[in-house]
Amino acid sequence: MHRPAKFWPVVGFATLAGMRSMSAPAFLSHYLSRQPHAGLAGSRLRFMQKPATATVLKVLAAGELVADKLPTTPDRTAPPVLLGRLLSGALVGAVWYRARHGSALSGGVLGGLTAIAATFVSYALRTGISEESGVPVALVGVGEDALVMAGGAALLSGQRPAHGEWRPL
Repeated sequence: MHRPAKFWPVVGFATLAGMRSMSAPAFLSHYLSRQPHAGLAGSRLRFMQKPATATVLKVLAAGELVADKLPTTPDRTAPPVLLGRLLSGALVGAVWYRARHGSALSGGVLGGLTAIAATFVSYALRTGISEESGVPVALVGVGEDALVMAGGAALLSGQRPAHGEWRPL
């Protein structure tokens, strides 16, 4: 029996959510809008397969890349911002697991916990690199943006539709 990969892609997407909360759902929705998965048919999570959802999430992700560099933007570890990253990770985890015929709850828990861990690790790395090198935090953030973009592209390029999934014509 073929078992589609669920765990590691969720860890990857949720890690992106911990770094840039809107990028992970934007990448996943972009992928799903081009490769619809039967596991989402009839699910409340099927909205992530809609091209309009992908477009809105991409705009929000682009806005986040800009807002992240502003001096008035709170730290990613501030409770409201941390909650957003938790929810983003939970969303991508739930959607990916459900798309691959798994438990949305299991995927959501894995995604949320991974996003929280990635938030603190990426924050420590960003501030540590800035302090040690003397490079402004915002400039280190540009490098982090590049890592998120490359990571998201790599995640998408490595995915294959699960056995029996339908594809757009």
